[in-house]
Amino acid sequence: MDHGGSQPQPPPQHPHQSSQGPFPQYAQYAQYAQYPYPQYYQCPPQPQPQPHPPQQHPTMARLYEVQREVASLGPQVCTFSGLQDEREYKRLERELARLQTDVDRVDTEGRPELQAARKRAAQELEGLLRYLEENARHPSRLAIEELSHEARRLVDEGVVAPQRSGGATEISDELVDALQAVILRLTQVKTEGRVPLRKARYRALTRLCAVQDVIEGRTRQQTLSLPLSGDTHESVHRINQAMVRVSVARSQLVALLMGLSGRDSCAHLSRILTELLVELDALDVSGNAAVRNYRKQVVEEINGLLKHLDLEVEGDDTRRYDLAQNDSIREIEAVRGHVSHLRGEVLRHCGTRDEFRPKAELQSLLTHLDQVDTAKNPCIREARRRAVLEVQALVTFLDLREALTRRRPGPGEPAAHRAVWLVLGSLSELQAQVLGFGGKRADKSYILLEELLTKQLLALDAVDPQGDEATKAARKQAVKFAQNILGYLDLKTDEWEY
Repeated sequence: MDHGGSQPQPPPQHPHQSSQGPFPQYAQYAQYAQYPYPQYYQCPPQPQPQPHPPQQHPTMARLYEVQREVASLGPQVCTFSGLQDEREYKRLERELARLQTDVDRVDTEGRPELQAARKRAAQELEGLLRYLEENARHPSRLAIEELSHEARRLVDEGVVAPQRSGGATEISDELVDALQAVILRLTQVKTEGRVPLRKARYRALTRLCAVQDVIEGRTRQQTLSLPLSGDTHESVHRINQAMVRVSVARSQLVALLMGLSGRDSCAHLSRILTELLVELDALDVSGNAAVRNYRKQVVEEINGLLKHLDLEVEGDDTRRYDLAQNDSIREIEAVRGHVSHLRGEVLRHCGTRDEFRPKAELQSLLTHLDQVDTAKNPCIREARRRAVLEVQALVTFLDLREALTRRRPGPGEPAAHRAVWLVLGSLSELQAQVLGFGGKRADKSYILLEELLTKQLLALDAVDPQGDEATKAARKQAVKFAQNILGYLDLKTDEWEY
């Protein structure tokens, strides 16, 4: 994904952090790992150590030595996204503990300025250790790991284990649906803007989406026609053999991505697939269109697997976990900003003679959202879906306002039909409040809106159509409309993040 060219800006001073101490240039690192804004995700360049002043006190000189080591460890702590039982965590913990011991052993000779410097250094190291532990034990990090384990079990039972036992592996719809459910739950894990949590969620999602893509490729293969007969062309037999090896490689790739392979490596599998490409390229198909197409299909299968083999370092060597810098997300956010402006204008003119009704503009925004490239990223897909719902909520509000304005009830209108329209009028007023709502679920205004909308649903339940089909249809549509407003209210307050 392209993430644009925005440059990181200096972070604001955190009210709970001090820039003093022997490491003032380091105090900002933790902010980079906590702030939810894209310009703060990357740690700043490591500070260059300042030359020691002449005749510097040995204690302060030792603190400056510690400073240089902390400057190297700080960014690693801020961006570590693993768990406590991982080797990298233990290394960072060991290095920080060693520096703490060194600081504790510093002899201050009772001098207040040296005591204060040592105390600040000890606090800095203690804060780093605490931050490292908090991220590794954070409930969201544990939730990501739990979902990863669930996906690993599904893939092991449905793909890897049957392949290892030599049986035929047929991908079931239940497996595909179960993996999709895990992906959706992963997108809903809150990261609080912390880089370690964002990286962990991105890595889990990337691997699981890659597995989903590979499995979908196998599902498509199951519906393809059988390979060509060996009598068709002398090269068909070798292409068939390559296809069998690709099928095995697909299961190996799934095992690698899900951490279920103890012997193979992505580099080894990449060499095997590349060699297959070379062999296929060397085949002489002698202008036979059917054989050439068959070979092309196998080559596409191999290329589809190769594109996933760089996931060993995905999320560590890139900034792709920072979706705020993603071009598609930027497009979606630009649309949402425009919708917010239009919504404000609609509500401002609501009830006046010159009501603002930008329906054509809203329809064009829906078309634009439909063209946004999600790159099969579930977070981007969810962001686009939410933007679409925001546009649709405003469109339906305008549609109902127009319908209420055009309504001309006749003297013979059934009482039940009139009751439905009265509820629709109330729903229109409530939807205006929902559109302008910007609070949280704990707010009294949210609770009141929810109660009023529920009362309108109860009022619709009490309407007796008395067999009138038009009233039945109107009541059904009104119920759906009320439910959509409730759903939109929940959408605005569920604190989802990409």
